Amino acid sequence: QVQLVESGGGLVQPGGSLRLSCAASGSIFSIGAWGWYRQAPGNERELVARVRSGGSTNYVDSVKGRFTISRDNAKNTLYLQMNSLKPEDTAVYYCNAVIKPSYYQPNDNYWGQGTQVTVSS
Repeated sequence: QVQLVESGGGLVQPGGSLRLSCAASGSIFSIGAWGWYRQAPGNERELVARVRSGGSTNYVDSVKGRFTISRDNAKNTLYLQMNSLKPEDTAVYYCNAVIKPSYYQPNDNYWGQGTQVTVSS
């Protein structure tokens, strides 16, 4: 069974930085695209950043130049470096991955449990 576990959230002042991690474990044959989503109270979940298996990335406009997504394929870990944080970045951040559990199984979509990021003075 595949699990995604996020860590690194917390409370930070405006202008500060945080680094989120998402560790994938369990039966994993390959990981395709995976990314970070966030959901603030009263809002829909939105894609923040995504990195594909080939390394290409895309970001929502509001975080471009401030956030950097990266993946360590050897460790099956995804990262999100968040700099120059703003109060509007406050949300629960979720890790999402497209994972092929074994050679014989199809790709499936997996979610982590979420980690809270609060930007406030």
